[in-house]
Amino acid sequence: MKYQNSVYLKLKDYSVSKENFELIYNSELELLETSPKPTLQKLPSYYESEDYISHTDAKESLVDKVYQFVKGIALKNKLKLINSFNLEEKNMLDVGCGTGEFLLTCKNNQWNVVGVEPNKNARDLAIGKLDKNTSVNIFADIDELISQKFDVITMWHVLEHVPNLDEYILKLKQLLKPNGVLIVAVPNYKSFDALHYKQYWAAFDVPRHLWHFSQNSISILFSKVNLKVVKTLPMYFDSFYVSLLSEKYKSGSGNIVKAFFTGLRSNLKAASTKEYSSLIYVLKSSEN
Repeated sequence: MKYQNSVYLKLKDYSVSKENFELIYNSELELLETSPKPTLQKLPSYYESEDYISHTDAKESLVDKVYQFVKGIALKNKLKLINSFNLEEKNMLDVGCGTGEFLLTCKNNQWNVVGVEPNKNARDLAIGKLDKNTSVNIFADIDELISQKFDVITMWHVLEHVPNLDEYILKLKQLLKPNGVLIVAVPNYKSFDALHYKQYWAAFDVPRHLWHFSQNSISILFSKVNLKVVKTLPMYFDSFYVSLLSEKYKSGSGNIVKAFFTGLRSNLKAASTKEYSSLIYVLKSSEN
């Protein structure tokens, strides 16, 4: 992957390290890359924080409570989405399954589920949660699944965390059945809330987010492995949650009123531009 050395934005890690980073723009892919990228050895240390909520079930602060409330609604919407494909077989892989809520939701609705979660703490929480229900395989690495095939693969805000992007996308294609469906949800740096908050936009989340996608970049990257975007869906709640965090980074305290109206404005603008704060991409093979 060749990158042109054009600095799009200078920003910092507000969540964990407080270190400074840059976003480098790749005009060919319409993609932003975090620079410098942490080494594979150092990368896990940037997740070692109680603030990194997707690896916990925390419900203490206002942000935590908003996150958990939104997550409950999102779980129902995600299940509704994968059920809408009306597949004959129901073998699902959730990559970056976190603490396992989506796996459990799907398992309780007649899906055969497998998870991948590299973070040990989150993985242990997921295994404990699912073991109460039934035994489910949750792996630390996608390479442990190389001989399996799935009807549906989901990645909910995970692709932006993957170090070797092209290589990982190829692995996803190899794990997908010929008529399977890949669902990828990622933040959208062309959304109104991203343009409004600039370096304070919480969904940049450097350096945990190594890549920052536009709609075109997703289409281009997946076309390399003959996967095409067949549908793009909004994640309406993300603009509100991300705006709440962004206000906290910008002013030191989460201004709920400002965050709400920025999130609302972002969604209203996106009704015409289609540039929502986060987008769900539904991909299928272009070879069929």
